[in-house]
Amino acid sequence: MKVWIKKLINKIIGKFGYKLNKIQEKPNPIHLWEEESLFNNKMKQINGFTLVDKTRCFMLYQFAKQAGNLRGDVAEVGVYKGGTARLLAKTFDQKNFHLFDTFTGMPPTDANLDIHKEGDFSDSSLPDVKAYLSDCKNIYFYQGIFPATAKPIENLTFCLVHVDVDIYKSVRDCCIFFYPRMEKGGLMIFDDYGFLHCPGAKKAVDEFFLDKPEEPCYFPTGQCVVIRL
Repeated sequence: MKVWIKKLINKIIGKFGYKLNKIQEKPNPIHLWEEESLFNNKMKQINGFTLVDKTRCFMLYQFAKQAGNLRGDVAEVGVYKGGTARLLAKTFDQKNFHLFDTFTGMPPTDANLDIHKEGDFSDSSLPDVKAYLSDCKNIYFYQGIFPATAKPIENLTFCLVHVDVDIYKSVRDCCIFFYPRMEKGGLMIFDDYGFLHCPGAKKAVDEFFLDKPEEPCYFPTGQCVVIRL
């Protein structure tokens, strides 16, 4: 506002005991990733290969750095085009990384519990994902419906598991399989927990951990994290 206009308004309203004051703007949140060059470089590599937004990717990246100090392998169930897999692989470059997906789209779903339908996210394939991740180390691919494909990792333990499968049965199957195989302090990250289009994901997590000592931690990003005690 121009100075002379402000003075004029103050002169007028001052007669009635009022004064024109500038409304204080709320401070903008500090986006730490803007100064995190390693993260930003990784984000450039995964643009177009994930439906997970930058905020959730940053949370995933931070959790990965924390879990990197623990023993155990890394797993992701629900790979899609490989974007978050690449983010994790480039962060956990010294650990074995196990990737599970049908690579043909969503498996059968329950209409009473899920919104997604069989065949959703079918615009991906195992050859495409393998090509995209060809420069990543220590990656193992398992195609099919989890946990039928999990036999090769039955005797392993894990420091971080990223679950991005959207539907009730798949989330519950991940909980049942991975929970007893998590290292102490290990992280189970559920990407879809807080999203209205994935009601089965929240239901599965809440039910499974109802009688467990761990408390699922829900974040404003929609993600949920369980830290193994």
